[in-house]
Amino acid sequence: MTLEDVAVILGLLINGLPVTGVTISSFKGLKAECLHQFEVALRKSDCRGSFIKLTWIRDLKECLQLIGKNSIQRYVKCHIMSLFGTILFGDKSGASVHWKFLPLLRDFSSIGQYNWGSACVAHLYRALCRASRIDYTEIDGPLTLLLAWAWIRLPYLALIPRERRSFSLANRWRNWERRDRRYRYLSLAHFKKLLDDLQEGQFV
Repeated sequence: MTLEDVAVILGLLINGLPVTGVTISSFKGLKAECLHQFEVALRKSDCRGSFIKLTWIRDLKECLQLIGKNSIQRYVKCHIMSLFGTILFGDKSGASVHWKFLPLLRDFSSIGQYNWGSACVAHLYRALCRASRIDYTEIDGPLTLLLAWAWIRLPYLALIPRERRSFSLANRWRNWERRDRRYRYLSLAHFKKLLDDLQEGQFV
């Protein structure tokens, strides 16, 4: 997996401002940040430690009336946080997103200048490292990226009919099961054996 793969598959920027900052775990800081950016106070029941429940973000997004610049920006920030919690930096629950990303969204004009691609692939490698432990049975992280990469680089695993290239390539996964349902019923052991039997020339 390379940065080029991330750029092609997800269409993310792979150069730009570093995605970094200080992680604050206090609820007071989280509440103040949400009030500043969304003009809505967060309740303790709407978060799980340092994680904001995605249900709160989705409900807020649905309630926003897009009648001005500020409300549109808040709507976009809600959508970005939802993407962070589900596609780019999701945890195993898939139900929350860490609020450490919120400060990076303060300056709306700078959001698109961050190196989200590098942060995403770093998060994936960290997740893969954890999943390799013998006592781990699950994996989190940007699995859409991983699956799309495997679909491109290991075509013998899933011989799904190829379409003309479109960007981002992750769109290829949309509704793919409607065309070829048989892959939905293959077991994990089946794919593990295919990887174990990988031959030279089968990796693109």
